[in-house]
Amino acid sequence: MPRFEPHPPRRPALIAGASSGIGAATATLLAANGHPVALGARRADRCEEIAAGVRAAGGEAFAHPLDVADSDSVKAFVAAATEALGDPEIVVSSAGDLGAERVHELDAEAFAAQVQVHLIGAHRLVSQVVPGMVARRRGDVVLVSSDVVRAPRTRMGAYVAAKNGIEGMAQALRMELEGTGVRASVVRPGPTMTGMGMGWGAETTAEVLEEWVKWGLARHPYFLKPEQVAAAIAAVVATPRGAHLTLVEVQPEAAVERPR
Repeated sequence: MPRFEPHPPRRPALIAGASSGIGAATATLLAANGHPVALGARRADRCEEIAAGVRAAGGEAFAHPLDVADSDSVKAFVAAATEALGDPEIVVSSAGDLGAERVHELDAEAFAAQVQVHLIGAHRLVSQVVPGMVARRRGDVVLVSSDVVRAPRTRMGAYVAAKNGIEGMAQALRMELEGTGVRASVVRPGPTMTGMGMGWGAETTAEVLEEWVKWGLARHPYFLKPEQVAAAIAAVVATPRGAHLTLVEVQPEAAVERPR
């Protein structure tokens, strides 16, 4: 007799930060793979546009407003998604934005606001979804981190702190969930072309890139596409039960050099 029953044929997935970037790409790919998807973000209208595209392609999708910095909003999103699609089998935490301030020039409230979204927002999702998964003895939690945990970058101090917190929380969560059938995984993207940081001015962007080059953090000019990170997330949740991809780092590949 196998140690684990296979994944159920229907696995509703909740995606936070689904209005753009990695979250939107993940929702679209999971839906294409046959998962009902609940898309949540503050830009609920954009989530509905993506959900409509999923439904037009034959998938099952539900959109609802979600602000991960607000506990009541998280509770309402999870409750509405559960009513619409059924008990969550997958939750993906990818909400967040990015400033470009130096740590010592960032006021405490702005620093805390980034931690609220990236770290505490992820915990709000975990606390609302994981107890039900534990009761059902199965489920996948995917927390989107960043390679700044391994290689911190300048002008991202609050983000660096929050993503270190994400990975620390994930490690503790994995230990606590061992033997429950629920898997907690981290996907750690490198530089990715998303909406994050797109609000920076040209001067700020140039300064940031110069600092990253100075510290050896930009080996080549290529960025990941959100779809490439989504593919890693899809692979994590598709892994057959009995195996656990605990940490997957995704980096952009440099251009292939021509033979000399």
